[in-house]
Amino acid sequence: MIVFDLCCAADHRFEAWFASSESFAHQQSRALINCPVCGDADVKKAVMAPRVGTKTNRQTMAQSAAEPSSSDELAPELVRKLLGDIAAKQAEMLPQSRWVGRDFADAARAMHEGRAAEDLIHGQASPEEAAALRDDGIAAMPLLVPIVPPEAAN
Repeated sequence: MIVFDLCCAADHRFEAWFASSESFAHQQSRALINCPVCGDADVKKAVMAPRVGTKTNRQTMAQSAAEPSSSDELAPELVRKLLGDIAAKQAEMLPQSRWVGRDFADAARAMHEGRAAEDLIHGQASPEEAAALRDDGIAAMPLLVPIVPPEAAN
């Protein structure tokens, strides 16, 4: 497995794991990699700073591993807690909304224009559809925790 720092056209940075460099290239060429923030499929590798230890670094790293600072101890736990809280709130809210699948942009636009009753919905939209909704002043946001569409669930 290999991890790459990736970047979309809107300069959102994120990391993703791949079986190999070839696997990344194959998925990228088929537009299978999407930005988790905006959904953009125009994703490229971002500049990465590799971790390469030297003799002087090894001693410093060994000392810091033996005596972790309080911020090192709290940061991962805080991140886990915050992500857990976000996932729990999203799981609580999704049953209160209706899955509209690929019709999300049309359903949101119809509600905004008064052609459909206001309702809580969730679904899928392309980056272009999401940008068009935003440009037209229609409130929509990506889910922070990915979900499996109902038709794809086992």
